[in-house]
Amino acid sequence: MIKKLVLATLVSMALQTQADTLQTEKVSLNLDPVVSGLKHPWGMAFLPDGSMLVTERNGGMLHVSADGKTKTSLQGLPAIAASGQGGLLDVALSPTFSQDNTVYFSFSEPGTGGSSTAVARAVIKGDTLANVSVIFSQLPKVDSRHHFGSRLVFDQQGQLFITMGDRGNQRQEAQNLANHIGTVVRINTDGSAAAGNPFSGKPDSKAEIWSYGHRNIQGAALHPATGALWTHEHGPQGGDEINIAQSGKNYGWPLITYGEEYGGGVIGKTKQDGLEQPLHYWVPSIAPSGMMFYAADLISGWKNNMLVGSLKFGQLVRLELNGNTVSHEERIMIGQRIRDVEQGPDGAVYLLTDSSDGQILRLSPTK
Repeated sequence: MIKKLVLATLVSMALQTQADTLQTEKVSLNLDPVVSGLKHPWGMAFLPDGSMLVTERNGGMLHVSADGKTKTSLQGLPAIAASGQGGLLDVALSPTFSQDNTVYFSFSEPGTGGSSTAVARAVIKGDTLANVSVIFSQLPKVDSRHHFGSRLVFDQQGQLFITMGDRGNQRQEAQNLANHIGTVVRINTDGSAAAGNPFSGKPDSKAEIWSYGHRNIQGAALHPATGALWTHEHGPQGGDEINIAQSGKNYGWPLITYGEEYGGGVIGKTKQDGLEQPLHYWVPSIAPSGMMFYAADLISGWKNNMLVGSLKFGQLVRLELNGNTVSHEERIMIGQRIRDVEQGPDGAVYLLTDSSDGQILRLSPTK
């Protein structure tokens, strides 16, 4: 399962202040800073004009111009529990954004008992988020600052997948269908459970649940050919996983894992009947965050490859696929914690770096 890692030429860098050149297996790339001064940015979405919405974990949402020269703070966010791994997290445009200017964003919502992952929608009017409405709140709220998950992906029918975590101290609840801990949910844009969800109408089960047994999913994307939801999730100490999140399937946490307790110690088995095996896993952990399928022609040799950010090693991980199998892996050293990976309207790859002086970096072919 574990593929031999082929390292690209490593380029040592501290904070990016000017363009660098990266020689990868397929192509030579420029790594250009677009904007800096972001406070632990977490999610990014491109608007039709090439500008970007960027979330900051401390509770700020910014509108960044396409050239990175202007940053405008958007007003109107709800109360956010910005602590630990919680805060303002992912952002996604409505599938009908060009008609309704609506955006969706995930965040850690404070409430009775602690906090939980929540999703709100709002309409952008100038520099304001108007008509803000919380459409989903993970239940229950718990006293924890960890494992919020929070990636947002619209499927081909316009329904919304939300990835979540086990909240760090609730791992056994990832096997309990009576709550949303450690699940992927699938909802309509008004927050109701999507038709055809596997546990709808079943006793002691949440109708919103799509799949379960997840630890902490911080990367998700639709496969460009099949439309299936691919995800990756953090393992405890080793055992980061790539999965295809399928309706009704149990991905095993914490009953099976290729990781171990922090500091050592067995958590569970690696395999068990009825529980899904990962398509690919990493030991040691790379701490994956952000994920996309590259669909443009600009970067030669990368089309239909999966790109994953690494928080732990400061790398961009490029994965070649043969059907549902990872056939090759390349590690490209960026030198900063990569929180999100997105394809821009220009076909370039944009990286969001996680620090108190975070950046948007642009990868494009050298001339």
